[in-house]
Amino acid sequence: MDIVIVAGILIAAVTAIPVFLQLRRHPRGLTILFFAEMWERFSYYGMRGLLIFYLTQHFLFDDSRAQGQMGAYASLVYLLPVVGGLLADRFLGARKAVAFGALLLVAGHMTMAIEGRPAEQALTWHGTTYNFQITGRAESRQVKLKVGGQAFAYAPAADGGLDIKDLPAAAPLPAHLAKGDYQLSVVRPDSTSLPILFLALALIVMGVGFLKANISAIVGQLYEQGDPLRDPGFSLYYYGINLGSFLASITCGWLGQSVGWWAGFGAAGVGMALGWLVFVLGKPLLEGKGEPPDPVALAKPIVGPINGEWLIYIAGLAGVGVIWLVVQSFAFVTDLLMAGAVGVLGYLGWYMAAKASKVERERLILAIALILASVVFWALYEQGASSLNLFAERNVNLHLYGDQTMTPAQTQSFQSGWILVLAPAMAALWTWLGRSGRNPNPAAKFGVGLLLIGASYFVIILGGQFAGADFKSPLIFLAAAYLMQTTGEMCVSPVGLSEMTKLAPPLLISTLMAAWFLGTAGAEGVAAKIAQLTASDTIGGQVLDAGKALATYSHVFGMIGLWGLGAGVVMLALSPWLKKLAHGADG
Repeated sequence: MDIVIVAGILIAAVTAIPVFLQLRRHPRGLTILFFAEMWERFSYYGMRGLLIFYLTQHFLFDDSRAQGQMGAYASLVYLLPVVGGLLADRFLGARKAVAFGALLLVAGHMTMAIEGRPAEQALTWHGTTYNFQITGRAESRQVKLKVGGQAFAYAPAADGGLDIKDLPAAAPLPAHLAKGDYQLSVVRPDSTSLPILFLALALIVMGVGFLKANISAIVGQLYEQGDPLRDPGFSLYYYGINLGSFLASITCGWLGQSVGWWAGFGAAGVGMALGWLVFVLGKPLLEGKGEPPDPVALAKPIVGPINGEWLIYIAGLAGVGVIWLVVQSFAFVTDLLMAGAVGVLGYLGWYMAAKASKVERERLILAIALILASVVFWALYEQGASSLNLFAERNVNLHLYGDQTMTPAQTQSFQSGWILVLAPAMAALWTWLGRSGRNPNPAAKFGVGLLLIGASYFVIILGGQFAGADFKSPLIFLAAAYLMQTTGEMCVSPVGLSEMTKLAPPLLISTLMAAWFLGTAGAEGVAAKIAQLTASDTIGGQVLDAGKALATYSHVFGMIGLWGLGAGVVMLALSPWLKKLAHGADG
């Protein structure tokens, strides 16, 4: 078995012991939500860690298109909870929404396992086409140009062209191909593979839309306002999220890049099926939380024998077709994000002006300020699934010891792995600081988180100074950067989730939670734009010039690192004023 998987299971087992002991002090429903979300995140992050490599190596998308596709998908994943939250608030109830979303996710991840035939790369020179021979994945991947029945290695030329190594003098094309003297093209022999990919992404997007905001909202409903166990409860719940993410990164990441794409994506689907099973069987422990606001009206027939509940399910399935079209266009998704932001902020503005009391209004202002700060944080953090993932493959030495290496997708385990270590300690820290009256206010925690994630990119740049002749930096720098990002995440994500439930009026809990995820959706769009700035020339899914790629990554990472540091300073400066807007909601 892969050494990373063995070590990961041991880490998870050791860190889980104090978490399970702390869970005993919390409502029993938290345990059900903990394990249901753990398996949901196993499926999501198992697929997320592989997706950028699947796009660049199986479908041979260039960097820019792959990053845009990642942005369209990830943005919709966080945009659809706006709709799911509203439907749950007004009609379906959070529990039913979560159960339906989980079934859609099972279908989506299983559909991802249908990979089809891989795309092929070709080079055309003076009207003659030569195919590339592409074998393997990750570290074992090799791409060579076939000329006259033989396969030849190649390298970037000084003038921006291509040098073909060891090519015989009698070969039908020259050993040096000047830039602009040849064309690269991609041929997809399987015409169904791309539509199947977009169907899988659409099912996952719709499933997350029904599930994500609502399962977090149920967590908040388990605690009374001002309960000191609320923040620790969200930290423990967040541990469950990252336990699933960690196990997915080390297992699905290895299966997908060492066994086959189908194996990694299929394992993610099995994990989601387990999450659905845990949630359905654990219904009694939720003690009636998350039920429909008006069960009688929901069960009333609307169209023939179809009642309100089934009408929502049918509309959700029909919406998968709409998402299938939308997810293919990053530009259109960007427009949707703008429309969604205007709609949700407009609704919250109307509520603050027409319905809210002074205290409710100022709490909502604080919530919006935290959401805006989170956009900056997540835009930098979500480079992990895209630019940092490709950076790990292209410019990081993944060797561990002997013949043991990590796959590039397995480096995603650093983010969640550090949380497994930090989450129990952070939960205990917030509890201790709360009891002693020294707990930093949420805005200050956000400021610290932004400073940490900004500084993390300078650690990566520093690692590049120690790169060898292969332009690959030591793995320890990437691990250290992820430690800083994870520490920052623990200051932002569980705190933000908890704040949304504390600051929202009772009728807006799911809606404000959805607004939180809408902010994350916007951040995903910004993250994709940033990642596109790191794009490098590739052939057969492999970077052509590793040295140039490293220089590009360093430049972009330095720029966004400064953004993070600047935003952190601003948030810390405003935190004393923002604290007053909570009106005691934090304790």
